[in-house]
Amino acid sequence: MQLIKLNAIDSTNDFLKGLSNNQFLENFTVVSAENQTKGKGQMGSVWNSEPSKNLIVSVLVNEFVIDINRIFDINIVFSISIIQVLEDLKIPELSIKWPNDIMSYTKKVGGILIENSIKSDGSINSIVGLGLNVNQINFENLPKASSLAVICNTTFDKEEILIKIVERLKQNIQTWNQNSDLFWSRYTMKLFKKGIPMPFEDQNQQNFMGIIKGVSPIGKLEILLEDDSVAEFDIKQIRMLY
Repeated sequence: MQLIKLNAIDSTNDFLKGLSNNQFLENFTVVSAENQTKGKGQMGSVWNSEPSKNLIVSVLVNEFVIDINRIFDINIVFSISIIQVLEDLKIPELSIKWPNDIMSYTKKVGGILIENSIKSDGSINSIVGLGLNVNQINFENLPKASSLAVICNTTFDKEEILIKIVERLKQNIQTWNQNSDLFWSRYTMKLFKKGIPMPFEDQNQQNFMGIIKGVSPIGKLEILLEDDSVAEFDIKQIRMLY
């Protein structure tokens, strides 16, 4: 694993993307930062992290996705890799809040941002960013956030967690073709609030009740509505109220 360590950077995803555009990088090259000044989340949201406390990384994954219609596969394999490592660390009550938030109980401990690029030859490369709250204790004004340290009342070795995540990601990608249905099943089973009636808000700020059933092959959230129909939503169309 080629690891590039930075003290501070605006965005590890942007840094790794620029690097990969200008030179050859081996697969699974990792950029980590102690402090990220312009961390990004889904839909342009900002990811804030206390310096030196958390895991802030981006990983280059070359040519795992081979079909643009199966681009959500990278979300599946990376999310499950993180869950498996955290399970090994005995982090309790883990789940995935669609599409890419890592939860413990009802608290967000991590977020994933994946940026895919299609090369001129049709190949697809992915920059997979992860912000994982590891040893940060203070989450003032962030009532839905927590960390591994808060939940488990202990400190963790960030680099050890990083190495385990990348190694698990490599293993899972190697076995993906034989086990893709199993990974999708695990992701579905780990969905936050799956099978429980929950309130949602649509893009028109209208509230409705629904039950999460799963995720479509292209990554849309499948929700059973009160009229017994199943509707699919993308990330811009829906927000869970919890």
